[in-house]
Amino acid sequence: MNDWIARIGGRLEDGARVVFDTPEPARRALEGPVMSPLVHLGILDVVGDGAERFLQGQTSAQLSLVDGEFAPLGCFCTPKGRVLANVQLWRVAPNHYRLLTHHELVASLAEHLAKFAPFYRVELTPRDDLALIGLFGHEAPAVAEALLDVEPPGAWRQVEREALQVVGHPGPVTRMLLCLPTADAEATWSRLAAQVTPVDSATWRLHDIQAGLVWLDASQRDSYLPQMINWEALGGISFKKGCYTGQEVVARAHFRGQVKKRLMRAQLEGEQLPEPGSAVLDAADKRLGEVLSAELDAYGQAEILAVMSTREPKEPLSVAGQKLKLLKLPYPLERLDPEQLAEKH
Repeated sequence: MNDWIARIGGRLEDGARVVFDTPEPARRALEGPVMSPLVHLGILDVVGDGAERFLQGQTSAQLSLVDGEFAPLGCFCTPKGRVLANVQLWRVAPNHYRLLTHHELVASLAEHLAKFAPFYRVELTPRDDLALIGLFGHEAPAVAEALLDVEPPGAWRQVEREALQVVGHPGPVTRMLLCLPTADAEATWSRLAAQVTPVDSATWRLHDIQAGLVWLDASQRDSYLPQMINWEALGGISFKKGCYTGQEVVARAHFRGQVKKRLMRAQLEGEQLPEPGSAVLDAADKRLGEVLSAELDAYGQAEILAVMSTREPKEPLSVAGQKLKLLKLPYPLERLDPEQLAEKH
């Protein structure tokens, strides 16, 4: 499945990280176009005549908006409103939808949805035969046009050319996720390599952190309301659609203002990367929350996303013995309807 990564000079570490011998990869992303395989993410396909109705009843996304151009966020929840998987959705063809999520959650999401799939005559297929490549940087749009012959999509938009699909993600620089058959990955990579520098996948993950975007993994499954990972601020929850699993709890938390924890962005004074789940402590060593993701920035300091209490903390804050400084999120913590987001482009 990932054999092509070694052939392009990459090393797979810890099962979900790709490393290249590129000097200062985080800085490279600021200087020019870069690319990396994104093996920490995975794909689940939903296909069948009832696919739209099926997903409409299971996810927070408004499926009528997933039209082949708009590729919004969504999430699948338990009846208690806890997130089983947060996803990006796009339409490949009529009655064929693609779900992007953390690779550790593809199998469990398929198993969860399989309980309802027969009633809608849909098939659920984990796509181990697809490769995901992140293409990003200020010059990435020009590269996409010149070398891939596609018009660069904006955030949460999609374009395609034959078997290649390109979806836009937010971030400090232009970011595009390429989805293509694994059989085509090596040739596409070689074509891009004429103008694009390979970098570690940690650089893409750092830009997720800087975008205030987290992809929950298996250890974080069934732990948070969607609002606790700022999903409604990213346009990942439609409050205008009908019922879906967990909808009542999610809506109640929103309209009654019952969300007491939020995803926050921070920087640590040190180079030690905390493990996911590491406690965020206040001055009295009281736990305020936990780290969800962490990467080193271009200056060698750790940046994190953590779910934390919204109450005013007693400073200084720390994680794993390192002082924590809160950073501003790139979006306001307020509801952004996907219906509004779809109209902006």
